[in-house]
Amino acid sequence: MRIVFAGTPEIGVPSLESLANEFNVCGVLTNPDREKGRKKILQPSAVKEKALELGIKVFQPEKLTSEFYNEIIELKPDLLVCIAYGKIFKPEFLNLFPLGGVNIHPSLLPIYRGPSPISEALLNGDKESGISIQRLAQKMDSGNILHQSKFIISDSDTTGTLTAKIAIDAAPLICDVVRNIKNNTVTEFTQDESKATFCKLIKKEDGRINWNSSSKNIINEIRAYNPWPLAQTEFGDKGLNILEATYSDIEKDGVPGLVREYSKNSGFLVNTGDGTIWITMLQLQSKKALDFKSFNNGVKDFINSVLG
Repeated sequence: MRIVFAGTPEIGVPSLESLANEFNVCGVLTNPDREKGRKKILQPSAVKEKALELGIKVFQPEKLTSEFYNEIIELKPDLLVCIAYGKIFKPEFLNLFPLGGVNIHPSLLPIYRGPSPISEALLNGDKESGISIQRLAQKMDSGNILHQSKFIISDSDTTGTLTAKIAIDAAPLICDVVRNIKNNTVTEFTQDESKATFCKLIKKEDGRINWNSSSKNIINEIRAYNPWPLAQTEFGDKGLNILEATYSDIEKDGVPGLVREYSKNSGFLVNTGDGTIWITMLQLQSKKALDFKSFNNGVKDFINSVLG
């Protein structure tokens, strides 16, 4: 079984490593190195770093052109395995793999097809999510399901914590599926198109907090946009990221966004559109993230300010 693995961010690293331990991963397809930081230093993807560590040949085309197909053909691959690669595969490309392609998708398909299913589950306040392993198809995330498993979303989960969990949990699952494909024992079922929902690509401006929103919506956004783009607001003339918050049963008194009080046990009490929340982790523009006690010790005039 010769596998080409396609992926880019950290979520794909455990699956790549597990597949390489059991099968012949003959090539890795990942995005080109990107500039990062103020110095704009080129940085490889997490998947590329792991592939080089494992001694696997890496391909980083900007576009999957017909000229690039020849490089894949030379590998004589059997199967394509994908997780968070970031590009669409044309039918002509998938046809290069005799056993087709499979994709690891972090939702209970057919819900949350698209690029941000983990964040979407948190934005909607879902109590469970899951991992789907599906056939790659021409229509996005619509292929037959080869495996599906569920997990509970805790009240403290963020996109960051769920991504880390899914990264670890997906690794043995994809190996099971590939093993079944190799042994011709895989089972699959079609998705119910009538239940399909979709999520969009998240942009930085999506993280901007509207303090007129409900407490539930604001807390869901804080969880969904952590670690990126982070829930953002303003304190005076400075940007302020809200990294953690919890519900409050104290009634609203004053305008939305008003920082009403400080509690050494609970954090900063802030008005929302329909109530209040406790903010417990904050980050001023160009500063490190602080718990509410450290923030209170180091930042003046926060109480009675209006955020946003």
